[in-house]
Amino acid sequence: MGSGIKDPKRYKPGPNDPVLPPQLSEFQDKNADEILEELNRQPFFMTQLDETDGDKGANLELEALKALAYDGEPHEVAENFKNQANDLYKAKRFKEAREVYKKGIEIKCNDDKVNESLFANLAACELEIKNFRRCINLCQKALQFNPKNMKCYYRIAKAFYQLNKLDEAKESVKFGLTIDSENKSLQTLEGVIDRKQQELHEAEVKRLEEKQKKENLQFIFNGALRMRNIDNVATEKPSELVQEAGISLEDPLDPQSQLIFPAIIMYPTTDEFDFVAQVGELTTVQELIELIMQRPPEWFQIPGHENFQVKSLLGFMETQSGGLVKVGKKVAFHDILKKQTPHIPMFDHAIKIYLVPKSESEQWVSQWDKTKALQRRQK
Repeated sequence: MGSGIKDPKRYKPGPNDPVLPPQLSEFQDKNADEILEELNRQPFFMTQLDETDGDKGANLELEALKALAYDGEPHEVAENFKNQANDLYKAKRFKEAREVYKKGIEIKCNDDKVNESLFANLAACELEIKNFRRCINLCQKALQFNPKNMKCYYRIAKAFYQLNKLDEAKESVKFGLTIDSENKSLQTLEGVIDRKQQELHEAEVKRLEEKQKKENLQFIFNGALRMRNIDNVATEKPSELVQEAGISLEDPLDPQSQLIFPAIIMYPTTDEFDFVAQVGELTTVQELIELIMQRPPEWFQIPGHENFQVKSLLGFMETQSGGLVKVGKKVAFHDILKKQTPHIPMFDHAIKIYLVPKSESEQWVSQWDKTKALQRRQK
């Protein structure tokens, strides 16, 4: 049995197959891989660059093509690179065009017109690639060769516009129009800049109006709290529910209108809580309890809920100093919060009330820890 390695097949044209052309007749005894390797060494058939002649020497054909690119006077070589890059730019191959323009610039020829075009066209590539600051710098270099290059003023203005530097963009346009007042491109861009500036101005005016309106409403709101003698304790981690609900006046422009705020109802004996997003300050403790106790009968059969009846629940609230006070059921929250003594604050602009069955209230109150209460509200 053989090794399994077959001899490479030679190219043998069949009855209807083309014969190798005369210039490739030397390949007739080579296999397909050898032919491809040799073809890749021919400049017009290359699929990848081969820098050697097969014997670790220079590829004379490739070196000759490279030399052609630099054959001639400096301004001719630079002009040639410019023309090649122009073709790439027209094909929207901006990154490739950029590299060829750079080769032309590296020649450092003494032809101002060629240098102007190379820098200006390289700037156009950078503008397309969104390298706006580089575009501006290159246009400035091009203008050193020709201060009247209108395309450069346009590109500088366009780049500044894209950078949201509208004043600089407008200045570039105006300077260009002092040279050519009829330049349509600059005139059109000036209109675009004017509209953008107007939009930004209107947006800024609106922002300032909204800011002033917000400040005015906040001033009225703060006055409403002071008028009611309400203090607020900002805790370290405010509840998301409370933050989303927020506190407000029924009429934001009238500090005497009813205050609306969220309420957190704690059930410490069962380690549960309820949340009501909007409670009016004229609501009484009794009314709040009646609201939250509107539950299906089976809820009251859950262990621990047996005594959660409107008549059997007592309300307690924290004082400013961390203590605890029982609140009357018929008293409105407006009256509870405005009292000087005992002074009951809001927490994160919400009221917090503990509801405890009367039968368990004495034991729960005796376990209240004032120090821990103060620690819970630390910010």
